[in-house]
Amino acid sequence: MSIFDIKKLLQSVVAHGASDLHLVSRAEPQIRLDGKLKPVNLPKLKGEDIEEMAYSLITEKQKQRFEEFNELDFALLLPGIGRFRANYYRTLGDTAAAFRIIPIDIPSLDDLGTPPVFKKLVKREKGLILVTGPTGSGKSTTLAALLNEINLYEQKHIITVEDPVEFIHDNKKAVFSHREVGEDTKTFATALKYAMREDPDVILIGEMRDKETIAAALTAAETGHLVFATLHTTSAPGTINRIIDVFSGEEQPQVRAMLSSSLIAVIAQSLLPKLGGGRIAAHEIMITNHAIANLIREDKVHQIYSQMQLGQEDTGMQTQTQALLKFLKEGKISRDVALQFANKPEELSKAVSY
Repeated sequence: MSIFDIKKLLQSVVAHGASDLHLVSRAEPQIRLDGKLKPVNLPKLKGEDIEEMAYSLITEKQKQRFEEFNELDFALLLPGIGRFRANYYRTLGDTAAAFRIIPIDIPSLDDLGTPPVFKKLVKREKGLILVTGPTGSGKSTTLAALLNEINLYEQKHIITVEDPVEFIHDNKKAVFSHREVGEDTKTFATALKYAMREDPDVILIGEMRDKETIAAALTAAETGHLVFATLHTTSAPGTINRIIDVFSGEEQPQVRAMLSSSLIAVIAQSLLPKLGGGRIAAHEIMITNHAIANLIREDKVHQIYSQMQLGQEDTGMQTQTQALLKFLKEGKISRDVALQFANKPEELSKAVSY
């Protein structure tokens, strides 16, 4: 019999304001607070403790899937406690688990303190908006807030395709169809193919994992839908290169043409520890204008960064360096943190030393 009650443990994680809980054998349970792992004051776990806790939360079907593949991704709602994205895996033959806390109350763009241009972006009727960044950088939360903005003011049909479904939106002005890969549909690409017949206005793709999904997303954005998606890239120009590089050489000119006409914006974000506790999102924002569309089409993506620095009062664009400098000036982050997270540390160092 396990000495741990997993539901009480998850309740305590939520109460502490942590973002994640890790259960790994031969270690105490660990929580992530403000981006840093901290052990919980409990005994070290054995593999059988974790397995007993993990299995108490899942169905027989999920258990079979985990035992067949040694991997299981799912979303979990515990009434009165919270919603979680969970992953079960094996380490040295033992069961291990990672839980990410998903807020039940969906934040607004104002709650997150996002740049004003975000509210303009969601008013677009069609095109592709990408929110990118490493794992744990708050992409899902930003996307939830963007969809929430549409939900507050627009009568639209919003289809989300996720693995697993994270934020569940109440229908306010909009109507949501949440689809979970593995439960409600086989793959991202299949869901996108059939989404065209489900009369969507807005489509959210949890992750553009492969060529087929990226191609379907571009087609949806070109055919009159507003498409949101994520990628694990750290900068706006890097995101464009990643998409193009998925395709073979002879396909790339067509993909560049599609991107140049359908890409609205790339928001590359990183989540930084704030001075005094908590975290803050730094956004690099690229918004496609005529000049950037031409650079994408003509395979001159390396010139986009300097284009992003022009006329920013009018465009709403900013580089990550500028976002970090603003936080430094406002006393929100330390210089060490800024340099640690900077995509261009040399550029930041030079700017800070002036």
